[in-house]
Formats: sequence, C-alpha cells, structure tokens
Amino acid sequence: MPVGPCRLASVAFALGFAALGGEPAAPAVERLSGKGSYAVVVSHATFDDAQWRPVVDALRQKHDATVLIHPGPVAGVRAALAEVLPRYACFVARPEEAGRDFVVAVSRLTRALDADPYTDVLWGILTGYDAADALRIAQHKQPLIVRRAAAGTGIDLGAFDEGRWFSEGEKGAMWEKLAGGAPEKRKCPDDSTAAIVETLNAFKPDLFLTSGHATPRDWQVGYSYRNGQFRCKDGQLFGLDLQGKVHPVNSPNPKVYLPAGNCLMGLLPDRDCMALAFLHTGGVYQMIGYVVSTWHGYGGWGVRDLFIGQPGRYTLAEAFFANSQALVHQLESRFPKTARVSFDRSDLEADHGLLGRLAAQHGLRDKDEMGLLWDRDTVAFYGDPAWEARLAPRPLAWDQKLAEKDGVHTFELTANQDCTPSRPAIVLFPRRVRDVQVVEGGDLRPVVTDTFFLVPLPAKLEKGKTLRVAFKALPIP
Repeated sequence: MPVGPCRLASVAFALGFAALGGEPAAPAVERLSGKGSYAVVVSHATFDDAQWRPVVDALRQKHDATVLIHPGPVAGVRAALAEVLPRYACFVARPEEAGRDFVVAVSRLTRALDADPYTDVLWGILTGYDAADALRIAQHKQPLIVRRAAAGTGIDLGAFDEGRWFSEGEKGAMWEKLAGGAPEKRKCPDDSTAAIVETLNAFKPDLFLTSGHATPRDWQVGYSYRNGQFRCKDGQLFGLDLQGKVHPVNSPNPKVYLPAGNCLMGLLPDRDCMALAFLHTGGVYQMIGYVVSTWHGYGGWGVRDLFIGQPGRYTLAEAFFANSQALVHQLESRFPKTARVSFDRSDLEADHGLLGRLAAQHGLRDKDEMGLLWDRDTVAFYGDPAWEARLAPRPLAWDQKLAEKDGVHTFELTANQDCTPSRPAIVLFPRRVRDVQVVEGGDLRPVVTDTFFLVPLPAKLEKGKTLRVAFKALPIP
C-alpha cells in the first residue's frame, strides 16, 4: 500500500535521484518565498518578459505563492518543487513554451516529488493567446457555480438548471432543458454551427463540452454526418458553416471547457490554435485537453464523469487530479509490471504505426494497458488550479465523508441508489499526512498517500450498501 513519505523524505528522494544517476544535476532555481501552499513555476525567459511578469505577480499576490524561477527545461525544477511541496502548482508559460513535450514533462514532474507513483500536487498550466489572457485568469477570484451547460455531444442535462446539447450523431437534433423543466428533444438546423455559436454568445453557458473529430486548429461539429466546423485565426474563435459563412464566437462570461473526447484540442503547436482561441474569445478560464490523438479515453471522459457525474463534489481541478490518480491506480493494480513505463513519442497523428511499435518495444499486450499509459501524461489542464469551478450540488449516487478524531481518520460511503461507478471513491486531504496505518477495511484495498485517500468500488453498488475504512495518520506540519 503506497503511503506518501514526509516532506523531509520527499526532498531527500528528489535530491538523491540525480546522485544515483537518474538525471543530470539541475541548474540552480531561484526562489521567491511565500506563505501559502501554492507554487508558481516559471522560466527565466517568461519571468523576465515585461508582459508576462505581471501574471506571476498576480498569482503570487492572490495566493501568497512561492515562485520558482528556472532556466529550463521544466523538469529541472523538481528538487526545488519537492522541497516546497505545495498543494497547488501553477506553471506559467508563454504559448511557445507550452507544447506537447512541456505538458508531458509537467505531468511526469508532478508525480516525481516523492516516492509513490501518484501525483503530488494539483497542477495547471497558465498561458494564453497573449499575456492579457493569462493575466485576466490569474487575477480572477470569483468562484464559478456551474448551473448552465452547452455541449456538442451528449450531456446529462439533469445535472444543470438549464442547458442545450447538439447531437453529433443525429442530424438536426438537439436537447434542451429550460429552468424548472425537464430535458426535451427539439429540432435544430441540419447545419448546427450558427446555433452553437449563438448558444455560446447569447445563452452564456458556464460549461461547454465537446467530442468528435478535431485537430489543434479545428473542431468538426458533426461526427457521423456532414456539419460545419469551429476554427480559429489570430486568437479569434469562430464557427464556419457549410455555406462558408463565418460566425465569430465572442463569449466573455467565465466558463470551463471539457473537450473530453476530442483529439489534439489541448495541443499548442503555436499561437494559432483552438485552445488559445477558447481562452481568448471563448471566455474559458479552465479547460482540459488531449495533446495527442485520443482513442482510449480514460484521461478525458473520466474528468467528465467525476465533475458532472458527481455534481458539486469536486472542482474541475480536483476532478482532473482525482481522475489522474484513478488512472495511475488502474495501472498499478492491474498492470504492475508495466505501470512505470513512459513513452518517448506520442505523435500518432504523424506516425500511424506508432502504437504497434510502442506495444512491441514495451511488451504491452492489453488494450487497457496500452491506453492507460497513452493517456496518463497527455491530457493538459489549463488555468489556475486553485480557482474554484464546480457544479451546484445535487443528489448524488452515494454519499461519502472522511472524519478525523484523535489521529484516526474514518471514511464512510453509503449508496443512495443502485449505481455502476466508473471511478473509485477519492477524497483529497485538507492537509498532508504521514505514518499511515490502516486499522479497518484493509480488505477493500484502499490507497492512502500523503495527499489523498482512494478506495476501489465494485462494478455495481447496491442502494444502502455501506463501505468503511479507518486509518491512523499524523499531519505533516
């Protein structure tokens, strides 16, 4: 059972890694100390840029953050970040720094701050089409309660007060929920491009969800039939209908974006890309996105399942973090021999034979084994990870709580209905713990790290079923 070590041990592990030959000694990292449990990680080049320095300053002021300034590459900040060991880590980066390799490096870095294989901080990459976008997001403090949703694929409108979703599989079909009503199927134009743009601009959703075919520079609105596209140019997001008419997206209200099933929507090949356009004129303050072609889906759809499927339980940043830990747990419990494999390439869009060669190279024989490894480091989270965006609370399939008394932590879960959980139950600790000893419920195979508690759930959970785990742990000062 993996248990996160204390901060001293974490630092020793990080510093000792290079001495053992695991990586070259990193260049010096400058540190501007803060009192909050938040770190801003930034390159010297970005920190010294007059337009981007205010972004760092805004985060530092908002969160009383420690700032770690590194000469690059970002992996070299590991020892310094392990010493700080914050709850949140925000990687401020100009678009030209934040490509695919950067996302992969950040994902791997944030799992390498102590000895267990799980992520050690809630992380996000803060960037923008220009520095003004990043500064707007950095300065924003008002939490977002997600009540209104829009989607270009199916979504559970019962989780929202109002919403619209446009079918990617049935031409001319949409579903709409009005305030106080139930979702109803309605007719929409066969080319729904303008209607989706109007929904973003005038309906002003708090959340946008998409799937289907995409590249870093476009989203194809229809999946199984011909429809329009969303594209971008010079930071402007727009719809392009089948007649060639342009419909600009100007939707400044703060929102979150989940391209849960889209290939490459999180990739920043340069400034002229969809993710940056969503941040620039789409009003997006936080988003996830694959930086590769997606085919397995655990890394994207799981965030949707936790964020929307358990309304109000997790912020978007917490849902992203929790899903990442669920993915690592799948690897560690089902495929322990290959769980620590890291792919050195992921450009499947340019090399269609890549998956086969990677499978042969690493001896991978199971589709889930390959897919989980593929997804693990290739979903980006953009935005300030400490910003709170969550759905309004609604009845949940199960209740879960974690209480502490005299150093004993007790977790209880009770099913409110028959359900089929897609992810384990996960609780983030309000502060790090150490010296964990499970005293009850060990047969449920819980995982307790210094940061979170996880317990696998059965494929079917019957109404009234109760699970209980108790463990001793000491807080880390």
